Amino acid sequence: MDAKNALERRCPRLGGPVTFQYCKECGEDGLPCFKVLDCWWETFDAVAYFKARLTEDQMSRLVHAKPKPKISSLIDLIQQAKKTMKEVTSERSEK
Repeated sequence: MDAKNALERRCPRLGGPVTFQYCKECGEDGLPCFKVLDCWWETFDAVAYFKARLTEDQMSRLVHAKPKPKISSLIDLIQQAKKTMKEVTSERSEK
């Protein structure tokens, strides 16, 4: 298991603490968050970390990623929350 996964910091987008594990997975298409390099560069060499783990195309997409308009981000977050709630409700009803 990657020792960096449990590292935590305040997320400038969400306003609360998140783990590096979350940052690695919360971006589009399962890629890291578009801000991951900006957020983690002071803690460790985030560029080298991702260069070793992503394809050239994925790394290029990460480096050149731009944020979505705020409204699009909010709609995506609402849809993700609805999906999560359905999954949690489904798991509880199966028990």
